[in-house]
Amino acid sequence: MSAWEIIRDSTPQLLAACIAYTIPIAIVSFIIGLTIAVITALVKISPRGGLFNIVKAIFYFYVWLFRSTPLLVQLFIVFFGLPYLRIAGILPDGIRLTPIVAGIITFSLNTGAYASETIRGAILSIPDGQWEAAYSLGMTKRKVLWRIILPQASRVSLPPLSNEFIGLVKDTSLAASITIVEMFEVSQQIAAENYQPLIMYILVAAIYAVICSILTILQSYLEKRVSRYSVSN
Repeated sequence: MSAWEIIRDSTPQLLAACIAYTIPIAIVSFIIGLTIAVITALVKISPRGGLFNIVKAIFYFYVWLFRSTPLLVQLFIVFFGLPYLRIAGILPDGIRLTPIVAGIITFSLNTGAYASETIRGAILSIPDGQWEAAYSLGMTKRKVLWRIILPQASRVSLPPLSNEFIGLVKDTSLAASITIVEMFEVSQQIAAENYQPLIMYILVAAIYAVICSILTILQSYLEKRVSRYSVSN
């Protein structure tokens, strides 16, 4: 079988896996991760003290843990390790998750840890004068945050968060390690059948490159659209 025939026959299978698993896992994980990131960032910048410092410490530990360990190791702990977390009377069989659920949980927590620092930095980059001006108009702290600060912070954080999503799309290839039949896993299965791993891996790499290039173009478009409404303009 020629290289062209292998590419012709394999591409539909890879694209089907991409549509069925790779893209959905990336999107769902990013949405959940972004939610976690916003909550984490708000907790970390909160001036509240007392017992709330314990909550802060938990979130600081969470960010440190997921930023300090490899994503692949995290996937293995969640999928292969949690079933051995047996607690008599509570979790006699440990925590058993399906591959997709384990993957989404891990990708979401990992994304949330990294994105939280991006969002925290974006919020802190807004001048204090923005807060003071809003307070002078009688706005509550919650209204200032949601109507004034976060909209501006979202513009600041758009480029790095876009890069985070593009990176997440590529990281989904690690899901093959926990038996999720996403695009890279399918390429491995086909390579095992046709004994042409070089062609298959180059093909799947090319598909990832096309997807990420499209996302990069979309990112540039969004940045231009958002820049029209920047404060400096």
